[in-house]
Amino acid sequence: MEIPVDAAPDLPRKLGLIDALSIVIGVVIGGGIFLVPNLVARELKSATAILAVWVVGGLISFFGALACAELGAALPRTGGQYVFLREAYGPLIGFLCGWTMFLVARTAQVAWLAVTLALYVSYFIPLSALASKLLGIGALALFTGINYRGVTAGAMVQKIFTLAKIVGLVVIICSAFLWSGKPAPPANQVASGLSLSSFGVALIASLLAYDGWVQLSFVAGEIRNPKRNVFLALALGSVVCIAIYLLANLAYLGVLPIAEIAASDHVGATVAERVLGASGGRLVSLIILMSIIGSLNGCFLTSPRIYFAQARDGLFFRKFADVHPRYQTPGFAILAQGVWGVVLLVSGSYETLLDYAMFSMWLFYGLMVAGVIVLRRKQPGLARPYRMWGYPVTPALFLAITVWFLVNMLKTRPVPSLAGVLLIATGIPVYFLWARHPKQAESTAA
Repeated sequence: MEIPVDAAPDLPRKLGLIDALSIVIGVVIGGGIFLVPNLVARELKSATAILAVWVVGGLISFFGALACAELGAALPRTGGQYVFLREAYGPLIGFLCGWTMFLVARTAQVAWLAVTLALYVSYFIPLSALASKLLGIGALALFTGINYRGVTAGAMVQKIFTLAKIVGLVVIICSAFLWSGKPAPPANQVASGLSLSSFGVALIASLLAYDGWVQLSFVAGEIRNPKRNVFLALALGSVVCIAIYLLANLAYLGVLPIAEIAASDHVGATVAERVLGASGGRLVSLIILMSIIGSLNGCFLTSPRIYFAQARDGLFFRKFADVHPRYQTPGFAILAQGVWGVVLLVSGSYETLLDYAMFSMWLFYGLMVAGVIVLRRKQPGLARPYRMWGYPVTPALFLAITVWFLVNMLKTRPVPSLAGVLLIATGIPVYFLWARHPKQAESTAA
């Protein structure tokens, strides 16, 4: 089946390097850095091992970002990951990725973020269960509206809250380094044997904290000078995230013993309260709130572009390919994500679905990075302004970790993993229903 890739008008390129950089940092840095260190410390009992797992997780994510940079610079089109998979493996695989994103992964993600936002607002203002749910719905409506009215407005919100969360994290990190209290015991006083399995469990937790870099590719078609700025935003953004995560963990280890980090469900708040007093906990809650806002806005700024690109290819409801005549955004796709997110929030199914989606998301990450290798063989003449550093070793390392990650999930969490596979499989018959109407994309353009 021939897919008329350029059948519909593309979205205008309004995003600069700073906008793109704020998307990478703003989506990646959520609440993970305040919570995940607890999971890592439960598995690893030495500071060296804890820092090592954050370095390894950061490097693996960095390799994935570099693969995304090569593909994004070579194929700077709206839809990013969907486009890469379509070009590497054909429209079916691209469709299944986009289908999973809309049905579960990204829509359940925005519902979860909205619920978490309400949870942290309740730290400052007590909320009933009904009020929390209404606030979550209101948050989804707000960010749907902001991004519906223009990519410039969404990018501005993204820059403001990304900067705010970075400043807040820097305040906590610097306060911990300047703290004059009794430091945590040296690592060699609490060290114990290190097993490969415990390091692996901790690595999974760190990889989840680094997740989000791929979402810049969704708006590659709206980035100015993409052959330069896609690579710079992904590379610089990944380095900034790795640096912040390492500094935060060094700060935590300088204040709390590893055993206390492992016992605390809110490590960031515990450290802030120790070095800043009672106001520290409120500061952390405020930073997490800003982080959630940045991530939530980033999801509405990026994810609807996948559904837009699919519809433009005739592989989704053609209304999703509409470009708003005034705001020049994929308005219907943004609205649809907001509405479906509200449905998942109200039904309470978002948490289970997000759990199911984890396996499928990493499966498509692996396929995307493998796509670098596939496209180098399949389209050797494709202009590649940036070529992935360390090729073919770096994509091979990412793929090895991805295979291990997926196998480990199948062993340790078979039910959600198999459910994720089934969710992908539901898209196969749907794809063939759309594929029966190859002229759908042409009618979309009309």
